[in-house]
Amino acid sequence: YPEPQTYMVRPPPIANELEGVFRPGFFHGVATVVLKLLNCVQPVAAVFGKKDYQQLMVVRGMVRQLDLPVEIVAGETARERDGLAMSSRNNYLSAAERAEAPRLYRTLLEVKAGNLSGEKAVAALAAAGWKPDYVEIRRRRDLSRPDGAERELVVLGAARLGTTRLIDNVEL
Repeated sequence: YPEPQTYMVRPPPIANELEGVFRPGFFHGVATVVLKLLNCVQPVAAVFGKKDYQQLMVVRGMVRQLDLPVEIVAGETARERDGLAMSSRNNYLSAAERAEAPRLYRTLLEVKAGNLSGEKAVAALAAAGWKPDYVEIRRRRDLSRPDGAERELVVLGAARLGTTRLIDNVEL
């Protein structure tokens, strides 16, 4: 990359919520690098995983707004048998943490089922020894906050287990 990188893609304000609160500027870098990649490769389609749901939405929005001739395909989250979302970060978990890690997914499923609110999910994770960043329900199409009668929703969560920060989501 040229030093310094003076031209960057500036994503919309949603990039400063959820993950953006805990990783300021992250999506500026993601959008810029993805734009460079798409310009170099010029694919017909590119697959971005739903595991990083906010990243998927930022990239889709950028492609739409900049009229890039590429289809962004959402790849389903690959999971271990116990429900843990597959991630290279899982390698940093101790054996005990690895056994505990599926709790994040189970908690999101409880929110989906209507058994827990986002606030109660955060409290439940904290009570189990996690350091939760957020558990929130958002609109799937743009990650804005729902106003009540929405049906196309996603519950997103991020929490630290030991020194490892895990993210996951479940579509409602």
